[in-house]
Amino acid sequence: MADRTNLGARIRELRVEVFLTQRELADRAGVSVDLVRKLEHGTRQTASITSLQAIARALDVDIAQLLDKATPLPDSGPESGVVAIRRALTSVDSLTGIVTDGEPVTVADVERETIYAWGAYWGGRYGTLGQVLPQAITRARAAETNASPLAAPSVSSLLAQLLQITGCTLVHLGQPDLAWLAVERARAAANRSGDPLLSATLLGTVSWLLLTQGRYGEAHPLAQKAAADLEPAGDVSAPHLSVYGSLLLTGATAAGRNKRPGDAADLLAEAHDVAHQLGTDRNDYETAFGLPQVIMQTTDVQVVSQRFGEALRTARRMPRDAALPLAARSRHLADVAHSQAQLGQHDKALDTLLAMENAAPDWIKHQTLPKQTVAHLLRQERPSRLRELAARIGSQRD
Repeated sequence: MADRTNLGARIRELRVEVFLTQRELADRAGVSVDLVRKLEHGTRQTASITSLQAIARALDVDIAQLLDKATPLPDSGPESGVVAIRRALTSVDSLTGIVTDGEPVTVADVERETIYAWGAYWGGRYGTLGQVLPQAITRARAAETNASPLAAPSVSSLLAQLLQITGCTLVHLGQPDLAWLAVERARAAANRSGDPLLSATLLGTVSWLLLTQGRYGEAHPLAQKAAADLEPAGDVSAPHLSVYGSLLLTGATAAGRNKRPGDAADLLAEAHDVAHQLGTDRNDYETAFGLPQVIMQTTDVQVVSQRFGEALRTARRMPRDAALPLAARSRHLADVAHSQAQLGQHDKALDTLLAMENAAPDWIKHQTLPKQTVAHLLRQERPSRLRELAARIGSQRD
């Protein structure tokens, strides 16, 4: 096995395993052979997320394997964690007819558990989710099975959301295949609910999941089509506009990573117009949308395009009282810190990272970009507070 603390060694080992030369790998990934050579030789210790995604895809691995992203949940017992989530997702109880042997589950019970799970997700509390999701999924499925025809759509909607949370959580835990299963189950439940806006929201989640796997060529048209199918015709509800705007932002993010800056700019401009039309921040289907989200995703597209100065100027437009969930705010700060580090603003980048860790200590441990930024800073200087942060979040110099 390669030294898993060294990105270049991991790339070389995986390349050799599939009998590729450095040039063949570069050609497959659409990156320069010079980048591959420098990464493997250790003269360059990192690259943009887009380039690393392309290299991972060319090696037929997930980027989590390339970056050693998978982080286990702390103190996961037999009834919690990834193993328990997998068991809940692959349960055969519908085949046996025995959905649960516990107390009857009401719609109100499932609603309370769903609200709690969303709060834990947006707070980045993945350890908590590892404990509550397995039982919550099982209970929601039992409630759906036993629901009256009148209540069934509401329970299906709640089950879809729990499965959506599960899929998104599994992405952060470095479990892409299991995440895909969860999101597919979520889409099926959303379709059973009969709510077209929820089904559209789940398509946005599928696009995001494709993005995390580096499948930009699929994520971009999927999000763009989902938005086009939901494009308002005449007067529509505020939730409709909000979901439409969110899909535009997902499409813009995907277009940016798919090296389609013109498409990204058009989608961002349309999202900006929708946000102005709404006139207020919304959080329909647990998908926040408004001007802060437009600013956040514009920053992200600029970071992906390596326009770091523009990204910082855009980020300064973020209102101090922006209605962003904690995980979204932290993700935005990750873009800011990365841009600061790339522009040589090392002290500012470290301050941003520490502020992010202070606000979301569980979230940051499972994120690739902050770890990359810390690794970059470690190569420049090693103040004690930087070394301490690296140890806490599991980042180290390559």
